[in-house]
Amino acid sequence: MITNKNKVAPNIDTELQEPQLNILLTTDEDDTRPVYISGNFNNWHTQDLAFEMEKIGNGLYHYKFASDFVYPDELLYKFTKGDWSEVEIDKYGNRTENRSCKEHAGVRKEHVDKWRKNWLPFKPNFLPKVHLISEEFEIPQLNKTRRVWALLPHDYDDSNETYPVLYLQDAQNLFNEKAKYGNWEIDKKLAVMSEYKIGKIIIIAIEHAEQDRIKEYNVGKTLLGVGQGKKYIRFITDTLKPFVDKTFRTKTEREHTGIGGSSMGGLVSVFSGLMYPEVYGKLMIFSPSLWVVPKMDFTSIDFSEPSDTKIYLYAGGDESATMIDHVKKFKKRMIENEFVSSKMKIKLSINMLGKHNETYWSDEFPKAIEWLFFNTKDN
Repeated sequence: MITNKNKVAPNIDTELQEPQLNILLTTDEDDTRPVYISGNFNNWHTQDLAFEMEKIGNGLYHYKFASDFVYPDELLYKFTKGDWSEVEIDKYGNRTENRSCKEHAGVRKEHVDKWRKNWLPFKPNFLPKVHLISEEFEIPQLNKTRRVWALLPHDYDDSNETYPVLYLQDAQNLFNEKAKYGNWEIDKKLAVMSEYKIGKIIIIAIEHAEQDRIKEYNVGKTLLGVGQGKKYIRFITDTLKPFVDKTFRTKTEREHTGIGGSSMGGLVSVFSGLMYPEVYGKLMIFSPSLWVVPKMDFTSIDFSEPSDTKIYLYAGGDESATMIDHVKKFKKRMIENEFVSSKMKIKLSINMLGKHNETYWSDEFPKAIEWLFFNTKDN
């Protein structure tokens, strides 16, 4: 264990005498991940390269504020390893309060005992309210019914706030502890996000059609045959969304409305955004089954109506031999459309160790939510 709380690296002794504020951080848990400072000076952005600390030893980091840095009246900040899933916590695993500084010069020595990992632990009192909208919500477009859930912010009943909405596929695997292949644990991730005041959102979770899942998520004629995806997308857009907006306190505009999913659920979410760009301004696409439509072409699509669409695109390097190539080509084809390139922001996240399963989608979920809905910066 490293206990160098008062150690000052010799190679920065001279630098520490300069009039700018310097922060010297020690930590008892050393690893290869970079450390960032996030605070009220950069909109609490967790991976701002301008505020990445310099590693100067084992468990020892340094940051010097620029000479032209504009200090707020009170500097509030935390240390992270790149996002809120990896933020500092105390030695007992509890959330730490914001650090505070009013000085504009000198040296501040700080210490971090532990780092949060994969958004855990969480506090039960911040868990979202899980509301079963219906056991048999009617899907007139397909002449079927489906179980649909709403995950509401933990304090929904105690406020008059309105919230952005994300429609997610495959509800069986999103927060069900008994799910056969594990679950995304979105309830726990939303709890931590709420605790850290990153932002509050309503999740509408639609269960898949079991044996007809692929047919419902398959749009048009593809390598899997003729699907029912267009009818399914019209159900979410024309039937479910109006009901949700009438029933709950939602922000109805496209800039506050998203849709997403993984695998075939990711693919049908892509087509939802293409069919209804005036409705969905945020797309959360995890490990999409793009191989189903290898010749997907976006150059002729008319996106003249909406603006500022954001797409969070994730893929794992250990999913298949072609997954990363497919998502990179998808992004390239999207931005080849001149209008799309000026109106869309696409964030490509690749985990070379990532497999095609709920564990990795779980880890990516809060990062995507933060970037899509609550991050005003584009990087």
